[in-house]
Amino acid sequence: MAVYTLPELPYDYAALEPVINPQIIELHHDKHHAAYVKGANDTLEQLEEARDKESWGAINGLEKNLAFHLSGHILHSIYWHNMSGDGGGEPLEKDGLGELADALAESFGSFDKFKAQLTKASATTQGSGWGVLAYEPVSGRLIVEQVYDHQGNVGQGSVPILVFDAWEHAFYLQYKNQKVDFIEAMWKVVNWQDVSKRYAAAKARANNLLLAP
Repeated sequence: MAVYTLPELPYDYAALEPVINPQIIELHHDKHHAAYVKGANDTLEQLEEARDKESWGAINGLEKNLAFHLSGHILHSIYWHNMSGDGGGEPLEKDGLGELADALAESFGSFDKFKAQLTKASATTQGSGWGVLAYEPVSGRLIVEQVYDHQGNVGQGSVPILVFDAWEHAFYLQYKNQKVDFIEAMWKVVNWQDVSKRYAAAKARANNLLLAP
């Protein structure tokens, strides 16, 4: 039985136009994200077989594959909800987003400084990767991480709350090789309500995630 399943999109393929065209959304969700789900499930089956047979020759590759596919599934599952056709702008007190706005200002100095850092981190990923805003539970601050592939170069325990997909499959059909243009356009569809809910949930679970040193 499959452990992981492909989540449905929270909107139709055309909902994020003109920032992301329907063809990209369809291929990205139905093909690429689905492949990570299948990869994670297939790897779990292979690990079960390795345990049953006590055959560990491929363990390094299997553990790497599980991390790759599972991280791809998780990040994409966040990505779809981080976007909205009614999104954009910045989190404001009048929209009920004051706690998130204050956290961004405290952690980065201002919203504009945060935006500049996440934009640069996303646009300059070498090869395939993500720019991520994450809650870091030890300091209780927000940090920006540059994630290579799906799982590399991250602080252990940090919780992603806003993710920008900088893999070519996320933008190439529309933006060609202009990754920075795609990242700049992404700010027009950020669903700050979703980011705010993820921030609140990450803070509430911080003590469960990691015991205070």
